[in-house]
Amino acid sequence: MLKKSGIDALKALLELALAPDTWRSTKELAQAQDLPAPMLEQLLLRLRRAGLIEARRGRQGGYRLSRSAALIPIAAVLEAARLPETQPPARQEESPADLVTRSLEQQLQRSINRTLEQMSLEELLFDWRSAKASQDDDGGLLIG
Repeated sequence: MLKKSGIDALKALLELALAPDTWRSTKELAQAQDLPAPMLEQLLLRLRRAGLIEARRGRQGGYRLSRSAALIPIAAVLEAARLPETQPPARQEESPADLVTRSLEQQLQRSINRTLEQMSLEELLFDWRSAKASQDDDGGLLIG
């Protein structure tokens, strides 16, 4: 359901949210989240243009969140990460069943969008930290 660019953007922002006042380089973020640096650089540019992160040049530069993770909706991250879409092909004449299923898809998408607008990066960060805390040193689940 989530596109790879959206998942990668969330990973990068979660990494920045771990230390919100620290400037992190593209190389650091790429290594921490096992992402290709050239692709990540392009993604970070889109996130900066959307106002979700700040950038600073120089030796002490890098990227950091532009505001608290609680104020960054997941929907904004996914929207910023989305690649420009190509023009959809012209629709052929649709049957009543096609119209009904397309309407259902649109309703589902609106519901998903409302949920993503209400969820913040901070909520994902909490879930991520909880998941990490429940793993043993080998990446397995801690029990008892």
